[in-house]
Amino acid sequence: MSQQHSAAPAPTSAVATVSERHDWWRDAVIYQVYPRSFADSNGDGMGDLEGVRTRLPYLRDLGVDAVWLSPFYASPQADAGYDVADYRAVDPMFGTLLDADALIRDAHALGLRIIVDLVPNHSSDQYEWFKRALAEGPGSPSRDRYHFRPGKGKNGELPPNDWESIFGGPAWTRVTEPDGTPGEWYLHLFAPEQPDFNWEHPAVGDEFRSILRFWLDMGVDGFRIDVAHGMVKAEGLPDLGSHEQLKLLGNDVMPFFDQDGVHAIYRQWRRILDEYSGERIFVAEAWTPTVERTAHYVRPDELHQAFNFQYLGTHWDAGELRTVIDRTLDAMRPVGAPATWVLSNHDVTRHATRFANPAGLGTQIRLAGDRALGLRRARAATLLMLALPGSAYVYQGEELGLPDVVDLPDEVRQDPAYFRGAGQDGFRDGCRVPIPWTREGSSYGFGDGGSWLPQPAGWGELSVEAQTGAPGSTLELYREALAVRRSTTDLGAGDAVEWLRAPEGVVAFRRGEFMCVANTTGESVAMPAYGRVLLASGEITEAAGEAKVPADTTVWWTTG
Repeated sequence: MSQQHSAAPAPTSAVATVSERHDWWRDAVIYQVYPRSFADSNGDGMGDLEGVRTRLPYLRDLGVDAVWLSPFYASPQADAGYDVADYRAVDPMFGTLLDADALIRDAHALGLRIIVDLVPNHSSDQYEWFKRALAEGPGSPSRDRYHFRPGKGKNGELPPNDWESIFGGPAWTRVTEPDGTPGEWYLHLFAPEQPDFNWEHPAVGDEFRSILRFWLDMGVDGFRIDVAHGMVKAEGLPDLGSHEQLKLLGNDVMPFFDQDGVHAIYRQWRRILDEYSGERIFVAEAWTPTVERTAHYVRPDELHQAFNFQYLGTHWDAGELRTVIDRTLDAMRPVGAPATWVLSNHDVTRHATRFANPAGLGTQIRLAGDRALGLRRARAATLLMLALPGSAYVYQGEELGLPDVVDLPDEVRQDPAYFRGAGQDGFRDGCRVPIPWTREGSSYGFGDGGSWLPQPAGWGELSVEAQTGAPGSTLELYREALAVRRSTTDLGAGDAVEWLRAPEGVVAFRRGEFMCVANTTGESVAMPAYGRVLLASGEITEAAGEAKVPADTTVWWTTG
């Protein structure tokens, strides 16, 4: 057990300082912080919890409701902290448990909630359970907590089945037994340093229920569940019978993803969460074939929200957007869950760059594209997203209009998938470059000692300092949009939109007295001037009851 555990404070009533607005999560705007790239307090080039804490007033003033922190647990960092060695300790590069406690308390005092990552599909290979499993050898009870299997072939030299790692290569690694002989294989759907837990073993469930209570007692307001669709594997671990399995993800239920058994786990977890005050929540990272299957995760006795990856992957196209919006709302309505909307995160190319390129290139793109076009579309897409019924997620730096850094030298890359063949594209580093706070400085205000990934020249002109108070800046657009969203009765929670007649290439809908029009075409379009303009992502002109909406522009109106 880590020495940091003794530093954990007793349960507090800090949550009570956060607004007790009922069902806050149904319309919350949640800001994702990737801690290593947000703010560095000690000048070591790596962001940390104290850095996040000092920037909380910025997030309050931005207008978000909650902050989701990517992993900061003790970890060898084989996959940027998603390989957890101790779920009850903070990695020294990020600080201590006392820093986490101070961050939670300060956030609550500012009216912000804190959501932390939980990684239940796999641990680090440095987790005590796994180290014990290796040391105790075949047949030991410790190995039953993971998926250890004998290999196929005459001498067990072949993997137990044909599953492939998301990061490339086989999903199995063979171990050397304590006597020095080649032995069993263990399952890892991601990097070899991330062995998958066996959730059929009761000790695994017991451990994670304890971990949940540990952080709930610390005062966190919820958990984002990493690989929420992956914990349960099909009985017998059957062969999939095909190669290039990554191409099948998102198209079908896999024997290692989206198995129905995960739902029993979440029903147990929900009962624990409901014991605590303050309306704490679960958010699922669940990659499923359809939004209808995603809805299974947010039934009333399971999780509260699930990321809408179908929306994230939708092109800037009016027809496609209407289709995914309708399907999402239709899927969530029967289970009474809010829709969620997201455009960027730490695993995909920032949407200012995705939209700068032609459609069809996927969510990991290595081309800068037309940056002016990308930013214009990104601003319009943001206003469209924030107008939709439900909850929205903002990834750090998107409020600055940051593009992906597509030209990082190979020698500085740190994405583990980059170093493995036939896996993910391995270019996630581009969206993880530390964000700029000031025009000048060794790392544009990120910290005094440079940054763990190099920032581009000119990053300072996109900084918080450069954009604050600048009319028309992307930062001021976000601030105003979030303020209008919070003060407008017809925005936020809901489960439906009323589509309005609109020219081809235009998304137009009504929510009570509020109207949203998004022109996804490359030309200006004429629309009725629906009322008083609340906000627009670009310059519009109005005359004689008609509005001219420029290319790639979204407008908010109200008749109230």
